[in-house]
Amino acid sequence: MKTKALRLYGTNDLRLEEFELPEIKEDEILAHIVSDSICMSSYKAAIQGSAHKRVPDDIAEKPIIIGHEFCGEIVKVGAKWQDQFTAGQRFSIQPALNYKGSLASPGYSYQYIGGDATYIIIPHEVMETGSLLPYEGDAYFYGSLSEPMSCIVGAYHAQYHTQNGVYTHTMGIKAGGNLALLASAGPMGLGAIDYALHGDIKPAMVVVTDIDDARLERAAEIIRPEDALKEGIKLVYVNTAKSEDPVADLIALTDGKGYDDVFAFAPVKAVVEQADKILGRDGCLNFFAGPTNPEFSANLNFYNVHYASTHIVGTSGGNTDDMLESLKLMEEGKINPAAMITHVGGLDAAGEATLNLPNIKGGKKLIYTNISMPLVALDDMEKLGESDPMYAELAKIVKANNGLWCAEAEKYLLANAKAI
Repeated sequence: MKTKALRLYGTNDLRLEEFELPEIKEDEILAHIVSDSICMSSYKAAIQGSAHKRVPDDIAEKPIIIGHEFCGEIVKVGAKWQDQFTAGQRFSIQPALNYKGSLASPGYSYQYIGGDATYIIIPHEVMETGSLLPYEGDAYFYGSLSEPMSCIVGAYHAQYHTQNGVYTHTMGIKAGGNLALLASAGPMGLGAIDYALHGDIKPAMVVVTDIDDARLERAAEIIRPEDALKEGIKLVYVNTAKSEDPVADLIALTDGKGYDDVFAFAPVKAVVEQADKILGRDGCLNFFAGPTNPEFSANLNFYNVHYASTHIVGTSGGNTDDMLESLKLMEEGKINPAAMITHVGGLDAAGEATLNLPNIKGGKKLIYTNISMPLVALDDMEKLGESDPMYAELAKIVKANNGLWCAEAEKYLLANAKAI
């Protein structure tokens, strides 16, 4: 079977090509990809090439398919897996396989599996590690977002708290506690707010900070304080740039107690130090944002580490259980990570979008792999609709859905866009 895929040959060398896939073996699965969201990790792999720890040395001769946040349908199942999977079944994949200690991962390391493709071959190690995850949602893009959402879920699970004289860590954010999400009015921050309100462990208060009024206003439109109150949670949005003493003002919101859990969503020294300063006793600081500078550092108050039991954690990605939890919450309609998506495009837009990802403002860039379409911001669709009826209809659908991408928009796009 022929496939079209975006393949990495070397540093900054991505090529969209059509080629023949080999016949699947009895321990493999043939699948059709429908959507893939572009991750900053794919950008890092593309600009580093074989210098990236997950990318093989021989990609010039054996190029890999890039993209690891994908969702699609199973086409054909090898004999070994026919008791577990069936043709027509929708799926998502946990790319962090950790198979026998290897760093090999879909979207980084394989010739025949990656998200930016029309058809792929899923190798045996994906199934053997339990990383092929059935998905029963009504829109493919939610399956693609389960991987970035799992990073948020994993970060919440990595939080921990202690008791005086008891050397046991209680995992997760503190139930009924104060939670601060700093620099978090962006796409991943919105996912973190959503999960704080709808996860199993609920805080009493969530304070969200940013330095941009427009982002904060948009966040408050998508996740409203009045809706948070229905979950028994006080949700407060704060622009710290307008405060003469943001640390004092943030602590005042807790009646002087400080925060049990603080997440820093930006790799900025001032943000990390602010997070440290607002911790209460036994407060846990989660450094969520991955810096590109290996020398990135910030000051930490070790007096409080010793006397107030403050501590710090960090996670990079989520595990399979985190993805399963994300998929379940989406299927049940409890969380809606659609707020992460700001751009949509076809497979022919994936290469340029990946290589220029840091320069494209907004949140997640969603690729539909079976269509030909430039990368388009949701906010630009109404203007484009003046000369193109497809964009006009998409703009109408998105506007009716509070400016968010949705299942209706996906179905319309897949039915009306030009095939790749």
